[in-house]
Amino acid sequence: MARRGGNEPPGGLRYGWTTGACATAATKAAYTALLTGEFPDPVEIALPKGQRPAFALAREELRDAAACAGVVKDAGDDPDVTHGALVSATVRIGAAGGGVVFRAGPGVGTVTKPGLPLPVGEPAINPVPRRMIREVVAEVATRHGGSGDVVVEIAVDGGAELARRTWNPRLGILGGLSILGTTGVVVPYSCSAWIDSIRRGVDVARAAGYRHVAGCTGSTSERVAAELYGLPEDALLDMGDFAGAVLKYLRRHPVPRLTIAGGVGKLAKLAEGHLDLHSGRSQVNPALLAELARQAGAGGSLAEEVGAANTALAALRLCADAGLPLGDLVAERARRTAAGVLREAPVAVDVLVIDRAGTIVGRAGPA
Repeated sequence: MARRGGNEPPGGLRYGWTTGACATAATKAAYTALLTGEFPDPVEIALPKGQRPAFALAREELRDAAACAGVVKDAGDDPDVTHGALVSATVRIGAAGGGVVFRAGPGVGTVTKPGLPLPVGEPAINPVPRRMIREVVAEVATRHGGSGDVVVEIAVDGGAELARRTWNPRLGILGGLSILGTTGVVVPYSCSAWIDSIRRGVDVARAAGYRHVAGCTGSTSERVAAELYGLPEDALLDMGDFAGAVLKYLRRHPVPRLTIAGGVGKLAKLAEGHLDLHSGRSQVNPALLAELARQAGAGGSLAEEVGAANTALAALRLCADAGLPLGDLVAERARRTAAGVLREAPVAVDVLVIDRAGTIVGRAGPA
């Protein structure tokens, strides 16, 4: 765990620390012990934005040729799968002139597909954590007379199991977690990690040469899109609520074909122009559904019922019972929103609206 190194976020929620920050602190402690015989505890590091948190050590092992230190990750009040995980660094003296060489220990993945910010075959220790680790190695070497030529092996207890709950297998990062973080700080309930995963998913799909990807709001819509179009797993983007993130990134890094798939509630929000589909940040507009029902041919009383329905799914069922294609109109309006965000990017978009059973109940765009 670590002491706070900055202001708390609004609402009294606690900041946390990235796996990259924990790995950096563990590396500094281990290299210091390797050179001096003593582990600093707590160990303080500087983060990219100037915070200086101090981390308590949960593991200390000193051998003749190596030292290992470990830090328990504190994600603060963020629902992070790695909260409470032990992040360890084992440091050994490396070949003269070799600088810092990174290794993936147990629970840290290895890159196996192109498109990520690391070459294939490299440990999944992202660029900013690598820079932070190099900086503390140089700091310790200067202070204690070391060469700075070291092998740093990062491990995460239980990381292989935790990685199954992340995007890593789909992105081609196998064997464990990624060591992440651009600021060292985890902001509670932030969207940054998910959005970054969406971007990396697009990068991997492009590097693999895929011409068709699907942005899906959940596992059911993902299954439907994959079965309908025969898409491989790494062409499926776990969009969740972040439709805007998918569309804006594809605008700059286009793929010829995009399918957007999701339930009628979330896609009704996209149809009205919302790009964040989370229930806490956007709501279904019953007036829009009533308007679309009228366009589909609903009379006044049915349109009123649709506008008064408790959920978008209930509105869809009212129209389905009357033989009216409300789902198709939601899909078409959502497709227009997507096309507007993509602007002139060469991306053809189709939209699939599904119900909870995975049945397609609305569709728009190229077949």
